[in-house]
Amino acid sequence: MYRPGRYAAIDIGTVTCRLLIADVDAQGGIEELHRDYAICNLGVGVDKTGHLESEAIERTAETVERFANTLSDMRLAGAIPVRTCATSASRDADNAADFKARLATYGIAPEVIPGEEEAALSFAGATSAFPGETVAVADIGGGSTEIIAGEAGAIPVHAHSFNVGCRRVTERFFTQDPPAAAECASARAWIAEEFAPYLETLREGGFLQHRLIAVAGTATSIVSMREQMEVYDSSRVHGAVATCADVDALIERIAPMTLAERQRIVGLDPGRAPVILAGLLIMRQLMETAGLDSFTASERDILHGIILGMAKAGA
Repeated sequence: MYRPGRYAAIDIGTVTCRLLIADVDAQGGIEELHRDYAICNLGVGVDKTGHLESEAIERTAETVERFANTLSDMRLAGAIPVRTCATSASRDADNAADFKARLATYGIAPEVIPGEEEAALSFAGATSAFPGETVAVADIGGGSTEIIAGEAGAIPVHAHSFNVGCRRVTERFFTQDPPAAAECASARAWIAEEFAPYLETLREGGFLQHRLIAVAGTATSIVSMREQMEVYDSSRVHGAVATCADVDALIERIAPMTLAERQRIVGLDPGRAPVILAGLLIMRQLMETAGLDSFTASERDILHGIILGMAKAGA
């Protein structure tokens, strides 16, 4: 059971920073009231230096200030519990405490959550739209990728967070613009090596015989680019199925492009252009290694998992 009420979640990732305010009913139904996001690239350079850049902290702080102002306005109608979770970049950074102190000036207290909790929250949020199904969930972020499997609505049977993300792959492997074919091949080989043992366990357990749900910006961008959405339409993205052929076509199209050319792609947020090729390579290699020919894109993700967790704890 869940405690009905209004809740807010903030997700501070390696690439994006997002806010969701929603009402939850006693059965765990979610009615979204407000969404906001910005590509802040908090994790720029963290894979190499282990340090959050001051400019990245300020970009993120400006976005969080906007979120805090929105929450303040909406609280005029009543209290709104809020939970803020920071993920891969903050986990890796030696100055995460400084970052947390900076956000505290706006009354926001971020928790740097471990990868296992990030995975569980992503699973809870993504599977809330697919009740009763046995599924695998992939959450491709900037610094990490979570792959989780189990029955929707239940505690995951398998969950793992990999230090494989679109920002991390971009900074680790790509030195040219556009990236050389050899750089892309090296990236895919490394991704496959990281994923293979765990995906073999999922395959042996029968968790890759059903639906693969993919959440976050890479997955949703694949659908919006395929559909050439001049204006992003979440209703067309949520539940859409994308195939290996779709991902291959996008890789073939995007790989030869310069960054400036990628920024002009219809259906792609220009701020995601620097890391979209790496995201596509991660998705395609995940599908190939898992032996899957498609995924279902979901607009429900860690934000929904955070909100459902708050409502369940308050019941």
